[in-house]
Amino acid sequence: MKRRFKDLSPPEVLALAISLEEEDGRILQEFARVLRPNYPKAAGELDAMRGEEDGHRHRLVELFRAKFGQEIPLLRREDVQGFVRRDPISSPQPWDVQRIRRQVALMELETQRFYTRAATTATDAQTRQLLGDLAEAERRHEARSAAIGPEGQPETEQAAEARVARQLFVLQVIQPGLVGLMDGSVSTLAPLFAAAFATWKLQIADPARATWSTFLVGLAAAVGAAISMGFAEALSDDGSLTGRGRPWLRGVVCACMTFVGGIGHALPYLIPHFWIATAIATVVVAVELLAIAWIRNRYMQSPFTTTVFQVVVGGVLVFLAGILIGIS
Repeated sequence: MKRRFKDLSPPEVLALAISLEEEDGRILQEFARVLRPNYPKAAGELDAMRGEEDGHRHRLVELFRAKFGQEIPLLRREDVQGFVRRDPISSPQPWDVQRIRRQVALMELETQRFYTRAATTATDAQTRQLLGDLAEAERRHEARSAAIGPEGQPETEQAAEARVARQLFVLQVIQPGLVGLMDGSVSTLAPLFAAAFATWKLQIADPARATWSTFLVGLAAAVGAAISMGFAEALSDDGSLTGRGRPWLRGVVCACMTFVGGIGHALPYLIPHFWIATAIATVVVAVELLAIAWIRNRYMQSPFTTTVFQVVVGGVLVFLAGILIGIS
C-alpha cells in the first residue's frame, strides 16, 4: 500500500529525495544516449543536467549521513502517493526529441514541487535550506528543459534537427512504405491479369463469376504479398545500427502499403463486366506507378522523369507478362 507524504519521517523524506535524484539521473542518462546519434546538442544538455542531479544526490547523501547514519531506507517514488506515473524507458511509443523534452520538463516540475513541499515540513534548518536550494535548482532545470525546445533554439540548430527528423521519417516510415507499395503494385500485376485473361472465355457463360474469380486471385495475391513483405521487413534488421527504427513498426507499415498496392487494381473486378473492370484496373495501375514515382522524387530526391521511366517500364513488363500468360 502506498504511503502518504505527511506520514513520512524526516529520514524517509531524505531517502525519497535521494531515490528521486538517482532515478532522474538514470533517466536523463538514457535519454541522452537515445538522442546522441542524431541530436548531439540536446544530448549534451541532458548530460549537463544529469551531472547536476548527481551533485544533488551527493549533497543529500552527505546530509543524511551527518544526521541519521549510514543506512538509507529504500523508499521509491512508487511507494508514495501523489507522484505522477512516468512512461517506462522501454515504452512502445518511440522516444523522439520532442517527447523527451516534454518528459524532462514534467520530471523537473514534479521533483521541484516535492522539494518545495518537503522544505515547508522540515523542522531542521540545515535540511530546510538544502531542500529549498534543490527546489530552486529543479525550477531552473524545468526552465532549461523548456529553453531547449524548438522555439528556444537558434535557427541553424532548428534546421539541423528538422533535417535529421526528416531523414529518420524517411528511413523508418517512407522507405518501408515505398518498398511495400512497389511490391504490392508490381508483383501482383502478373497473377491478377493472368487470372483475368485466363477466365476471359467464361465471360459468355457467367461474366459475374469470372470477374469475381479474378478479384479473389487479386485479393489472395495482395494478402500473401503483404504478409511476406511485412515479415521480411521486420526481420531484416532490428534498427540498432541502421537507425531504421522499430522492426515491428516497419513491418506493419510495409505490410499495409503492400496490401494497398495489391488490392487497388483488384477492386475493379468486383464489377461484373470484364472490359470495364480491366479498363479501370489499368487506370488504377497507372495511378499507382505515378504515385510511386512521385514518392521517390519527393522523399528520395530521384529525378522524376527517370523515376517514371524506370517504374513504368517495370510495371508494363509485368503487366504484359500477366496478359500473355493468361491468354496462352
